[in-house]
This record gives sequence, C-alpha cells and structure tokens, in this order.
Amino acid sequence: MNLPLHKTVIIICGPTAVGKTAVAISLAKQFDTEIISADSRQCFKELNIGVARPSEKELKEVRHHFIASHSISENVNAVIFEQYALQKVNELFQKYDHVVMVGGTGLYIKAFCEGLDEIPPVEDSIRKNITENYELHGLLWLQDEVKKKDPEFFFAGEIKNPQRMMRALEVIESTGKSILDFRKNEKMKRDFKIIKIGLELPKQDLHSNINARVDKMIALGLIEEVRSLTSYRHLNALQTVGYSEIFEYIDGKLSLDEAIEEIKTNTRQYAKRQLTWFRKDKEITWFSPREIDHIDIYIRNSK
Repeated sequence: MNLPLHKTVIIICGPTAVGKTAVAISLAKQFDTEIISADSRQCFKELNIGVARPSEKELKEVRHHFIASHSISENVNAVIFEQYALQKVNELFQKYDHVVMVGGTGLYIKAFCEGLDEIPPVEDSIRKNITENYELHGLLWLQDEVKKKDPEFFFAGEIKNPQRMMRALEVIESTGKSILDFRKNEKMKRDFKIIKIGLELPKQDLHSNINARVDKMIALGLIEEVRSLTSYRHLNALQTVGYSEIFEYIDGKLSLDEAIEEIKTNTRQYAKRQLTWFRKDKEITWFSPREIDHIDIYIRNSK
C-alpha cells in the first residue's frame, strides 16, 4: 500500500521506567492520534501489574493498541508484532497523519522499521524437547548444545540469554541451518516517514524511578497477580523480571525483601541492556522525558 510521504510514525523508545508512557500520551494528544505499544509483555491480557501496563486512566486518555490484545498462551514474537503493527498503522493512517509507537522492546521496533527475515516454523516436539532438557539440565547444558550444533551463533550470540539460545537450537535442529543464515540484514523500505525519539535520564534518576516502580507494583498487588498465574509459570512470558522472582518467593526460595531487591537489581540490569541496544541505532535522537516541548518542536521540524 503506497501512502502519502507526509504520513509519519513517531517512535518513543528507551529503558524501562524512564517515562515513555507519559511522553507518548502527551505527543498523541498534540498530534491528535493513537498509540501502538511496542512492548513484548504488555500485549498479554493476563499480565498487568508486573509489566507496568498503562493505567486505566492513561488508556482512556488516548486509545492504545497491542495492549492486552493477546493471550499469554499465544506465540507472540517480533514477526507477529511486525505484521500486527504494519496493518494497524495502515488503518490509522486512514484517519491520521501521525501515529505514535512507544516501547522498550528493541527487536519489535527494529522489526517494524526494517523487517525481519522469515524463519521456517519449528515443530512443537522439537521445542518441547529443548525446553524440557533446559529445565532439567540448566544453562550449561544449553550452552554446550548450542556450541556443538551451532558454533557460529555461539560465538556471535547471547550465550547468557536462554530464550535466544533455545531459539537458535530450535532453528538448527528443525532446518539444519544456523539462525544467523536467516538474517540477511536487508532493510525493508517503508512507505511512510519514521522519526525515532529516545528518552534517557541520569543513571541515579533512572534507578530511583525503577526502585519506586517496583515498590508500587508490590503495593498494587503483584504477589497476588503472580499467584493467579501459577498454572502458566512454565510459559516464556513469565520467565522474566518481576514474575520469576516472586515465584521464587512463593516457592520459599527467597524472602519477600530478597525477592523485591532481586526485582530491582534485575530491572536495573534490563534497563542497561535496553540502553545498549538503542544507543547502537544512530537514527535515534535523544531527549530527557522532561523536554516534551523540545521533542514536539523537533518532530515538527523533521517533516
């Protein structure tokens, strides 16, 4: 679908707890448009407190998409998001000249902006076997398997990220090819303008925001939310910060204070990884979330 060149997607990205939601809502109001979330966990309707989903008040201020749009039992990934977001953008461009996208999932934003090479589907039996072996034998087993079967990925990939390694193992066992063979690094051409805004704060301020957010999650009922998800705890969406630590508390492996401190520490580490990812993108222009007027002027002057 060919769209007029003045159609623009404004992407607001950055680390968790930096203030992306407030900036996105403010910009959506200024440009009289709607928001697409680019968050890999807020899309699950069963997850709320632990993923810092926008409040009901915020969701009523501006219409959001890809929030509580899927079930936790569905397989949602960057390819699914790319398809969803491109379709939604085309729909919204029938009404608006601008669309705001906001989120901290770098791979989802990259997929939307540049496209991803399609990887053949993996048989459920292969995925199940790998997952069971990982749960039984742990990270060292997973690293050893990847090193033996896909050394190219092992020496180039994230060997401390079990999800990425299990994915690499699934692909090579299913296709006989390394997952790297499917990454051609050919950027798709989009028929609309993309403006990327990154939000950042001094480290001390960001860490303060993270600590306050975790305390608020506990006060809002994170423990009860996690208890209600016990039957889903084997799913990838719950092998993440904010949920895995509370499951360890429920299992008696951590005290509540230890679990809370673990969430804060792991969230700070996650925010650091997000910043590392986004800072590699030279198309992002960085602002403080407090500089909303400067962001607005920058966007209007970028046309």
